[in-house]
Amino acid sequence: MNREFVDYQVVDQVARVTLNRPDFRNAQSRRLLEELDQVLAEAVADREVHVIALFGAGDHFSAGHDLGTAQERKDRDQRPLQQGLRGRFEHSRENFVDRTLRWRNLPKPTIAGVHGYCIYAGWMIASAMDIIYAADNAMFLGANFQYFSIPWDLHPRKAKELLYESRFIDAWEAHKLELVNRVYPAAELDAAVMAYAQRVARNDPFQLRMIKQAVNQVQDGQGFAAHITSAHTMHMLSSEGEKDPDYALKVPEGARRPMVQRAFENYELNRQAREGDADTNDAATDNE
Repeated sequence: MNREFVDYQVVDQVARVTLNRPDFRNAQSRRLLEELDQVLAEAVADREVHVIALFGAGDHFSAGHDLGTAQERKDRDQRPLQQGLRGRFEHSRENFVDRTLRWRNLPKPTIAGVHGYCIYAGWMIASAMDIIYAADNAMFLGANFQYFSIPWDLHPRKAKELLYESRFIDAWEAHKLELVNRVYPAAELDAAVMAYAQRVARNDPFQLRMIKQAVNQVQDGQGFAAHITSAHTMHMLSSEGEKDPDYALKVPEGARRPMVQRAFENYELNRQAREGDADTNDAATDNE
């Protein structure tokens, strides 16, 4: 298979899968998602692969959806979507719900190594993996996106708090909230992910499959898949609502979503507040 946007190799019974659009912060184009789906299916079919490890090339795991790069526009010109709501719904459902659910239910253990931005669709892919290890520079941003796993990833009250405000959480807060399993210095993340994956890979593949299925069925029995399906409809309504004349936020220039812009503004305000607190503490220390 000719791959342009996803790298794949097998190392000691671990499939290393790497999102490879670093120039675009691994934004998820339709082509990238199709390649990722094919690569993961190949890893599942390979009996020598016991564990799948997912990474992002460059400085970021994934900055989210591709909202209009030249590559994505060219692809849409060549393979246009059906016009209107029907086409948007079908594209959204197929690429960001059906596929992500399929990746969640892969019959082999999966682990994501997240560094840098993990925004919207980046969160979706990471949360579909069984385990998340994060670099200490990881920045997670969620929303009521298509594969809305957040109320399962976090306590519902904490999910509401974060989503209402629209703000990033860093790796340490993500660990405290139990979104991620462990945090490592950025330079050590790759080695830590592979070391864990190789330890798991030494176990019996069928037993690992049964363990994963048994754990996933706890959520399934509570209605996980039904929630994802219904929440996708709410996502579509929310997305349409951004076009209303009464929409409360200013739509930024370029392709950035309004709530992502709000999150960056909140991050800058929090950074300035932290620096102000540090200056105050330094001044207090100097006066002692």
